[in-house]
Amino acid sequence: MSNTFDRIYEVVRQIPKGSVASYGQIASLAGNRRWARVVGYALHAVPDSEQIPCYRVVTKEGRVSSAFSSGEGNEQIRLLRADGIEVSEDGVVDMNRYQWETPWMLGWDERQ
Repeated sequence: MSNTFDRIYEVVRQIPKGSVASYGQIASLAGNRRWARVVGYALHAVPDSEQIPCYRVVTKEGRVSSAFSSGEGNEQIRLLRADGIEVSEDGVVDMNRYQWETPWMLGWDERQ
């Protein structure tokens, strides 16, 4: 599984500041569009959050993860806003505006 996680981490490292990607998008770029849940597992086990910006991964609807929440709020929202990404009060990013556009995505709809 570590080889799969390494592939996922390599993709996540490439998400540019000011953009987000969905779990399914990361899965597809890592080699298997059915790995969306595996992407979640990998991000929970991330070895170095300084080098792997896992906070830039959201659901396909743009929702942030509750796993980043603590008594002081949601760290993912704070980090995304520090990147210049607008996040609604209920924790949603506008995917039409902020989703990382990769060349293979032209005409792609992950809900298919």
